[in-house]
Amino acid sequence: MYAVDAARRWAQAVAVRDGKIAAVGTDEQARALAGRGTQIVELAGRMLLPGFQDAHCHPPGGGYDMLRCNLNDAYSLEEYERIIADYSADHPDEEWIVGGGWSMDVFPGGNPTKDVLNRLVPDRPIYLPSRDGHSVWVNSRALEIAGVTKDTHDPADGWIVRDSDGEPAGTLHEGASELVNKHVPDETMEDWLAALRIAQSYLHSLGITAWQDAIVGLDAAYRTFEAYLEFAGSGELTARVVGALWWNRHRGIEQVDDLIAARARGPVGRFSPTSVKIMQDGVIENQTAGVLEPYLDADGNVTDNRGKSFVDPEELKAVVTRLDAEGFQVHFHAIAERAVREALDSIEAARRTNGPNDLRHHISHIQVIHPDDIPRFRELGVAANAQPLWAMNEGQMLHLTIPFLGPERSAWQYPFASLVRAGAILAMGSDWSVSSPDPIQEMHVAVNRQAPESYVYGGESGDVFLPEERIDLPTTIAGFTINSAYVNHLDDVTGSIEVGKFADLAVVDRNLFAHPVQEIHQATVQATYVQGEPVYQA
Repeated sequence: MYAVDAARRWAQAVAVRDGKIAAVGTDEQARALAGRGTQIVELAGRMLLPGFQDAHCHPPGGGYDMLRCNLNDAYSLEEYERIIADYSADHPDEEWIVGGGWSMDVFPGGNPTKDVLNRLVPDRPIYLPSRDGHSVWVNSRALEIAGVTKDTHDPADGWIVRDSDGEPAGTLHEGASELVNKHVPDETMEDWLAALRIAQSYLHSLGITAWQDAIVGLDAAYRTFEAYLEFAGSGELTARVVGALWWNRHRGIEQVDDLIAARARGPVGRFSPTSVKIMQDGVIENQTAGVLEPYLDADGNVTDNRGKSFVDPEELKAVVTRLDAEGFQVHFHAIAERAVREALDSIEAARRTNGPNDLRHHISHIQVIHPDDIPRFRELGVAANAQPLWAMNEGQMLHLTIPFLGPERSAWQYPFASLVRAGAILAMGSDWSVSSPDPIQEMHVAVNRQAPESYVYGGESGDVFLPEERIDLPTTIAGFTINSAYVNHLDDVTGSIEVGKFADLAVVDRNLFAHPVQEIHQATVQATYVQGEPVYQA
């Protein structure tokens, strides 16, 4: 048993009473506490860890994908075509074909075309978000319903990919997706509850006992807030969940009052809506991530594109200062170095106005950080929320990222070791359904900076990706346990195996420390417990 406490202790046994850890020590000490009816679980060489916590994921969306036209487990145009055709044939009565999970690097320039979908499903609209959720693949019928033509202007926060004649080609990036999305039938409450059930079961099977949902929607288009309240209120929510309420970038600071009202409706059961999610930029693959110096084009020439700042940087300072004053944790999406700097600047502004506090603001994704900004995480008390599965050489990195960033900025990517050396709190999450929520695979990449053999998107290069930014196994385990618990304000009751904390535990089939780090991905979770009760058993 690896406790992940301050001393990083090892022990032979753990005793649990009334859902809490009653003792940590030797087999004899634990057995001395056993009474009539005590259940004894022999690990027989397996490893006991604190339950994993995902600091940034989207379980309702991930579960919904699993129930719809799910492309997440495929990685070729041929597979996509087969799945879409089969799903359409199996669901002849569905008004729209929805789902998603395609990978941008399967298509030239990251842009699939409507012609493929028109051939597969000519008579019904199709709306398929990419696996990162920042782009959408649609057919002609969907564009027709939405009234999107060659005369439609690009919105300020996105763009329509067009063919040589200026007609919409079939891919919509960022805010342009809303042109069609507003015509897609809204999910019902029953849809969201079904999605949460399948998502929770899946996450528990991976040893996950808590998470922060990075988009908890209040409006009809994404009613996950109401779904969580119902799911938790009925007792079905067995995980511990912090909800990050969505900041609508098309509204202003007046929406803070709505967020305060929503927060007042919690906590309910194990659900607490205490965070606010602000998406500050897009992604590098479609060149909407906010960079300091312009992107390069496919030939290596400097362009005039510096990506997007979805919230004006000066407005962001005012927004974060207000949210901080109201006691909200702020959870940022910031992919590239300008967006990271804008997020840090806004927290610095809040600190100047409001003084220090323990809200534990965090910046997720942190794909590119300017070296000058790495020390600021520690200085400002900002947690770095990393998605380690992305830190490897794979198709999107090799074809849609490095060529457009250039060599210097490409070397600033996913600086996990640099952040740790600077004293930052490094929490970890998956961004599921953008990528796998399996902490074992994610830990493998954090330690090795190479793709696990079993990972569907694989790695086109055997090279270690920026090897100087590899971190060791103890640091990585902490990222998915005590550090993510810290971000979730759950570290006083979970995140480590210590007397008095809840018995939220994961059993792994081997001692991870007893095998070469190149084999981390081979481990599997055998059982998951929340407050001592099994929520998953292999």
